[in-house]
Amino acid sequence: MDKVRVRFAPSPTGYLHVGGLRTALYNYLFAKKNKGSFILRIEDTDQTRFVPGAIENLIQSIKWAGLYYDEGPDVGGNYGPYIQSQRLDIYKKYVDILLKEKKAYRCFCSPERLDEMRKRQQKSGSIVKYDRACLSLSEKEIQRNIENNIPHTVRLKIPDRTKIIVDDVIRGKVEFQTIIIDDQVLLKSDGYPTYHLANVIDDHLMGITHVIRGEEWLSSTPKHVVLYEYFGWDVPVFAHLPLLLNPDKSKLSKRQGDVAVEDYRDKGYLNEALINFIALLGWSSYDNKEILNLEQMIEEFSLERVSKSGAVFNIEKLNWINTQYIRMKSSEELTGLLIPILKKREINIPSVNYLHKVIELLRERVITLQDFIDFAPYFYNEIEEYDEKYKQKHWSDKTNEFLLEVLNRFEKLENFDKKSIENVVRDYSAELNISPSKLIHPLRYSLTGRSVGPGLFELIEVLGKEIVINRIKKVVS
Repeated sequence: MDKVRVRFAPSPTGYLHVGGLRTALYNYLFAKKNKGSFILRIEDTDQTRFVPGAIENLIQSIKWAGLYYDEGPDVGGNYGPYIQSQRLDIYKKYVDILLKEKKAYRCFCSPERLDEMRKRQQKSGSIVKYDRACLSLSEKEIQRNIENNIPHTVRLKIPDRTKIIVDDVIRGKVEFQTIIIDDQVLLKSDGYPTYHLANVIDDHLMGITHVIRGEEWLSSTPKHVVLYEYFGWDVPVFAHLPLLLNPDKSKLSKRQGDVAVEDYRDKGYLNEALINFIALLGWSSYDNKEILNLEQMIEEFSLERVSKSGAVFNIEKLNWINTQYIRMKSSEELTGLLIPILKKREINIPSVNYLHKVIELLRERVITLQDFIDFAPYFYNEIEEYDEKYKQKHWSDKTNEFLLEVLNRFEKLENFDKKSIENVVRDYSAELNISPSKLIHPLRYSLTGRSVGPGLFELIEVLGKEIVINRIKKVVS
């Protein structure tokens, strides 16, 4: 087999969809498993959908996920340019070849006529496809239309009454009858190629050996096969990935939750966790391990183990995987990840050592990096809101008196550590002959504004003597 070359070819129409990330990941894993090359190509031939900044966003998201490509717009390579809008002359050259060989033809039909044709076909219940009204135009008619600047497209001439077989690694042999296949537009009236033409030409010229993409492109594949055959080129190996689904088995969409990679990044999911989760959406390891790093995925990956059926995007599963990765990371690693988030949110911390302590106290309780802040904001800011319902329910006439005495004893502590703090609370509760909870709950409320949270004595040690004393004074004053 020739050296494996695969590509991920997103369109710059906005954010990187998690489905796109999975496609990129499977291409990456397949390339690395087979000692091949992974290429990034930007397919921006639909200029009406182009979003400024989207290319940069795509590149940033792909690299954040750890999928570093061997060739691409910003790294170069021997097969560039890697942005399709910079390759228009190449496509024009091959369109001319198809026209010359009568394998494609110019279509001068107006959008209004085409719309009327489609409505008529739908009403009659016939197959909706171009009626080839322009196929029989003479050279003189064509030339006259061109001279009169009549807008036109170039269409692929699909072979008549033929069967096209697509041999797909995941789906097996899939047959298509050409009688139901439309004469696809290859070149639009603005001079830009459609996906179908640019995709095939670029894949050939860039030496792509395997085309791994979403199953939504399976129905287009026979048109691509026709193009390969018309040009006399080898057809690559196809593998069409199953859809990603919502829990209700509908196609994954933004209407039912986050679908952009950047959304998960900004919410504090770790890139390793998201990649691990995405990998398991339609593929499984040999022993069904659920926690795999990128190296393990590369070692075990094969297209043959990709499922045909759609994979459900289960956020609970992603959350669980993310917690596992958070717990595997050292305090130093988590600190490095948290500091940029804290800076972005304009939160100051006393010291890196302080952040280490907060991390160790919370790491078993959080799901995402953002939770280190949102779960316990009292570590970073003064308390803005108190749980008044809790106070009304649990605050007795004696509570302030008890807290003042605890405060007095805290002030006298030379070693403000967990053990000493716990001894103060338990010794004083024993003197009062009351349950330690009668002190613990009001203390937690005073220091956090909340009724639940991490272990109180550890929390007090992390906050430090000065903050603890000031917050108790604020509540009892």
